[in-house]
Amino acid sequence: MVDSKLQVSPTSIADVLIIEPKVFSDHRGWFTESFNVNDFAIATGLNVQFVQDNHSFSRQWTLRGMHYQLKHAQGKLVRVTAGSVYDVAVDLRKDSSKFGKWVGVELSAENHKQLWIPPGFAHGFLVLSETAEFLYKTTDYYDSSSEVCLSWCDPAVGIKWPMSQSQQVLLNTKDAAGLAWDTVPKF
Repeated sequence: MVDSKLQVSPTSIADVLIIEPKVFSDHRGWFTESFNVNDFAIATGLNVQFVQDNHSFSRQWTLRGMHYQLKHAQGKLVRVTAGSVYDVAVDLRKDSSKFGKWVGVELSAENHKQLWIPPGFAHGFLVLSETAEFLYKTTDYYDSSSEVCLSWCDPAVGIKWPMSQSQQVLLNTKDAAGLAWDTVPKF
């Protein structure tokens, strides 16, 4: 679906959308409108309300994820403002034809791509550049009591992260203890 300000493309999981805002460049640099509620609704056909913005800074090979919330499931609109990441969403919706499947997209400050991840997905990313700044809007507030972490390397899901098998990732305690696909609660 295309409109004058945003190009929207489905991924292999149709509900997960790549959103490319128009970038205006000249000899001085560039300008883009990173979000406009009306343009987003027209281009995607979605009427969502974002209630929280988050911003993280990470070093190369940091892996954050695969996170989701059960009681307060969040839709996320994610983007990178410095560096690059490999962003992944895993479909946890039992009634979906893509249940258990994943999609990954490189997001960078250079390509200006954004990813819409609807509620019902686990989400995470791997930092590919020396450092990266990652921003995202959510449709519900963070609720630690309903947060779940799916293992980033569960063979049943089979995410193919763009790194060598010998590469060590930087994980926090929560992400290192992510649950196996067979044991995580689903939607």
